[in-house]
Amino acid sequence: MKRPLTLIAAAALLIGSHDAALAAACQFEAQGEGRVTAITDARSLRLDDGREVRLVGIEPTAATKQALTTLLLGRDVMLHGSDDTPDRYGRQSAFVFIRDSETPAQAVLLAQGDAIVSAEIADKDCAAALMAAEAEARRQKKGNWADLLAIKNAESPDDILAGIGRFMVVEGKVLSVRQAGAMTYLNFSRNWTRGFAVTISRRILPAFEGAGIVLKSLENRRIRVRGWVDGNAGPRIDVRLRGQIELLGASEPTGVRP
Repeated sequence: MKRPLTLIAAAALLIGSHDAALAAACQFEAQGEGRVTAITDARSLRLDDGREVRLVGIEPTAATKQALTTLLLGRDVMLHGSDDTPDRYGRQSAFVFIRDSETPAQAVLLAQGDAIVSAEIADKDCAAALMAAEAEARRQKKGNWADLLAIKNAESPDDILAGIGRFMVVEGKVLSVRQAGAMTYLNFSRNWTRGFAVTISRRILPAFEGAGIVLKSLENRRIRVRGWVDGNAGPRIDVRLRGQIELLGASEPTGVRP
């Protein structure tokens, strides 16, 4: 059943005029259109022509599937993206726009606090739009961000270790930066075997250098990192994309900075 346009307008207003303009940056090449007939999981849907679509750029929270159902089920949508090649599950990865809207569903979910930025988007303007939408939800403690433990403290490795295999957001002060072979370690504890650490492969160093970031300069800096938690020799997040790390100000409140 179609939902009234007032619902779509209200959803767009959650982004705000500034962030809505940024969200328009995610309008990549058109990849087709259709009507959403089913929400198959927390970030995937099925169109009336049988296509399976994965919403690119976000990771789900406990509320994402219901929010996605409310927003998109039964709606006519347009797909935009940089590559329409199906993934190994046969899904087309795309930004999903409700017809006549310039705001992707991903940005709406982020602004509601019903999703987390995955940092997989390489386009700088689009990535900035998604991060801005999430940051606004954090500022207002909406959805997922109402939980004080939504952002983990790097000084509490047991809390992070409990999330092995999950996508998490962690904040803390980098105590040391160490090189071991082709891997750089950002250590948040003096106990390297138990404490939380971030690993960065040599092959992605050019992405940081291109952004003017020397990894050694991160010592004694507060950062926010997002990614999948691994539990080998203490909790770890392997950083494969520049966007997984955000620099924080020394006196900046936890969980706020876009």
